[in-house]
Amino acid sequence: MEFHVHMRITLLVLIFCVWVSTEVIGMNKNVSAPSIQRVVNIGALFTFNSTIGRSAKPALLAAIDDVNSDSTILNDTKMNLILQDTDCNGFLGTIEAIQLMGKEVVAAIGPQSSGIAHVVSHVVNELHVPLLSFGATDPTLSALQYPYFLRTTTSDHFQMYAIADLVLYFGWREVVAIFVDDDYGRNGISVLGDALAKKRAKISYKAAFTPGASASDINSLLVEVNMMESRVFVVHVNPDSGLAIFSSAKSLGMMNTGYVWIATDWLPSLLDSSATIGHDRMDLIQGVIALRHHTPDSDMKTNFTSRWKNLKNIETPNFNSYALYAYDSVWLLARALDIFFNEGGTVTFSDDPRMQDTNGSSLNLTSLRIFHQGSKLLQILAAMNFTGLSGQIQFDTEKNLIHPAFDVINIGGTGLRNLGYWSNYTGLSIAAPEILYTKPPNTSTNNQHLYGVIWPGGTTTKPRGWVFPDNGRPLQIAVPYRVTYAEFVSKDKGPLGAKGYCIDVFEAAIQLLPYPVSHQYILYGDGRRNPSFSNLVNDVSQNKYDAAVGDVTITTNRTRIVDFTQPYMESGLVVVVPVKEIKSTPWAFLKPFTWQMWCLTGLFFLFVGSVVWILEHRMNPEFRGPPRQQLVTVFWFSFSTMFFSHKENTVSTLGRLVLILWLFVVLIINSSYTASLTSILTVQQLTSRIQGIDSLISSYDPIGIQDGSFAYNYLIDELNIAESRLRILKTQDDYINALELGPNRGGVAAIVDELPYVELFLFNTKCIFSIVGPEFTKSGWGFAFQRDSPLAVDLSTAILQLSENGELQRIHDKWVSGNECSVQAKHLDESRLSLKSFWGLFLICGIACSIALIVFFFRVCWQYSRYSGDSEQQDIEEAEPTTRPSRRILPSTSFKNLIDFVDKKEVEIKEILRRKNSDLKRQPSQVSDGQSDSLP
Repeated sequence: MEFHVHMRITLLVLIFCVWVSTEVIGMNKNVSAPSIQRVVNIGALFTFNSTIGRSAKPALLAAIDDVNSDSTILNDTKMNLILQDTDCNGFLGTIEAIQLMGKEVVAAIGPQSSGIAHVVSHVVNELHVPLLSFGATDPTLSALQYPYFLRTTTSDHFQMYAIADLVLYFGWREVVAIFVDDDYGRNGISVLGDALAKKRAKISYKAAFTPGASASDINSLLVEVNMMESRVFVVHVNPDSGLAIFSSAKSLGMMNTGYVWIATDWLPSLLDSSATIGHDRMDLIQGVIALRHHTPDSDMKTNFTSRWKNLKNIETPNFNSYALYAYDSVWLLARALDIFFNEGGTVTFSDDPRMQDTNGSSLNLTSLRIFHQGSKLLQILAAMNFTGLSGQIQFDTEKNLIHPAFDVINIGGTGLRNLGYWSNYTGLSIAAPEILYTKPPNTSTNNQHLYGVIWPGGTTTKPRGWVFPDNGRPLQIAVPYRVTYAEFVSKDKGPLGAKGYCIDVFEAAIQLLPYPVSHQYILYGDGRRNPSFSNLVNDVSQNKYDAAVGDVTITTNRTRIVDFTQPYMESGLVVVVPVKEIKSTPWAFLKPFTWQMWCLTGLFFLFVGSVVWILEHRMNPEFRGPPRQQLVTVFWFSFSTMFFSHKENTVSTLGRLVLILWLFVVLIINSSYTASLTSILTVQQLTSRIQGIDSLISSYDPIGIQDGSFAYNYLIDELNIAESRLRILKTQDDYINALELGPNRGGVAAIVDELPYVELFLFNTKCIFSIVGPEFTKSGWGFAFQRDSPLAVDLSTAILQLSENGELQRIHDKWVSGNECSVQAKHLDESRLSLKSFWGLFLICGIACSIALIVFFFRVCWQYSRYSGDSEQQDIEEAEPTTRPSRRILPSTSFKNLIDFVDKKEVEIKEILRRKNSDLKRQPSQVSDGQSDSLP
């Protein structure tokens, strides 16, 4: 880029030297006298004989006439248009631009060439002359670098983002860019690469050709392009040479089914300005998708269209969108000048002292004069807001037109079909952008819509967008040359060169693809030890192999450099330990419960028996008798409920309620005990000092790791296990020996490996080892491909189909025998039943017993209060002496009386209370009779 800048400066100096020798304009004037302007000079710089120029020239002249004939603008001031032809030549175009700047123009319209615009922008920056370009779409022409450059058309920055949205909409991941190798082509494609990267797509190949390249050069370029994998081509060239691309593509068979062609706005510009589109020309571009500047329909645009054929200097019966932008550029300048003059502005120029220094030398630049009011006019231009033929003319902070939008068209048959629109407001849509501007923006993927496309070859089926490179080379697939667990992948003498579970899954998935995949397996490793899978994945990412097929674990670090398919087998790291069988003992019947559970259960048996005895003692003869007999009854009743064999019946409501609840608790305890004891006596119990990854980390014992496994780095980097503790094990015999020796005799305490390997290892060793603890990672095995490879997506779909139709399980059963070993050692302590499983039942039972006792004692106290109150009253009346009426003798109640009362039968208590109630009722009647007899 810096090289091009130096070349431009050198070219500019050379142009000045050539031009100054032929151009001399009044050097005596220093400052032109300010006066009321009758005529202002406007420059126009473009290539007359070009697709854009043939539409722009009549539009510019028509706009000048319309402005000069409109009495509502500029009053008596007229605009004088000075035309300069750049003749599609960078050198001559720059000279013409310098000549135009020497004619005291207040603004210049053009150029259409981005290359010339770069050079001219340096000149207008120095002379303070605004440059309104209706055709230079190079996105690097920024207002930051060129403050006097004002683009009155849509920048290619937005067009490239529209193409990126199209690529995302159709689900493609790679494109090939075909472009002209100049500022316009290079800078536009550079923005396209950035836009695609944001959509997780990319330009896989940049095919550049020089301006004016011959047909043979273009043909050779397309032959090279056709060798690429991608079949999506973006063509960004000039309108006058673009059809040569499609002519060569047609002859090479690249316009048939399976190809995708996307053209930028140059193609609609060429077609729109043509009188008729010939059959031969249309045949070249069948199925092409193109973008055209969107200009909303309006009465102004309709009137201009009807006037076109009557305009002077027209060379084409129709016009393209650049004519509208050129017309609006004139009116933009006219409206700005109108405001400029109404605010008292005058047009004055002065010589640049730096140019005067060249007087008398071969480099004479005195004709180039500075426009004093150029900065003010530029500010007015940037702030303008009106509606023109191309729509709303208003600029954002970067001096780009607001609301950039494009029509998405499809070329089919004899005409153009509108597929929809693109705008930076809502993306792709079938509704016109001006309608969507009234709604909230929505660029979500679900909101992107287009009408159906007719693709090259006349098909309506969306092309896949890629094929295998047409270079005769099959897909190079690396296969790990394993030493252990050959069931998954191993060397084979057959035609494939490899066999195993992973190979069968890949072959089955390949068969489901709708296209053939030529591939070749290449063994990775020396066959004496397992290869490093991390190195294998790295080699794929560095394009040494196209893919890796085997038991490759999908990890976070690996997904950063390659693309994996959908996992075809679940995996995860587990811990394998040596185990010892626990033999049965005479006291095995005590093992189902912990000692806390045994103690609490026994206490509750006695507690519930005591509660039932208390509730039943007063009314149930079976719970009465001598103290020794009652104590035996309590114990017998308590423990006989364990077997539901108690012979005593309960008669009280509270006693029955407590007994029912307790029998339910006993049922639960009996069932749990039976199940646990059965498990202990019938299931082999295994134990190990290592109980999982946590206890393994906290220990200092050696750990075995499979050779080549990612677990080595995982344990060091993620779990912070010292590297000195890890032991590399190469074969299954190494596994067995290391586990049997143990950490104290040079072996290992445990092995950390992936679950599929461990299951196969346990089966092969007849289950003399076991897994402890759960899986502490969750991952899977997948096929690795280079970044953005379309095969990864298609094979993921195929793997899902294999899983759904059961083929994946059938392949698994073919290679990996069913493992009947227990994959998790059962620990005795974990199988024992503890209080945490039953404390809720005991709590409910305890609360129920407590409530029953409270209710019982409240009732007893109430009865005792009636019993003791009646007895005291009777004793007082009987003991009251006739000789000493003032003194009463009250019997003292004691705790013994209360106990005696409680020990009485319920029937006796009720009888006593009934009898006393009757006596109390008779006493008042006797007293009243005695008093009546004593009356005289």
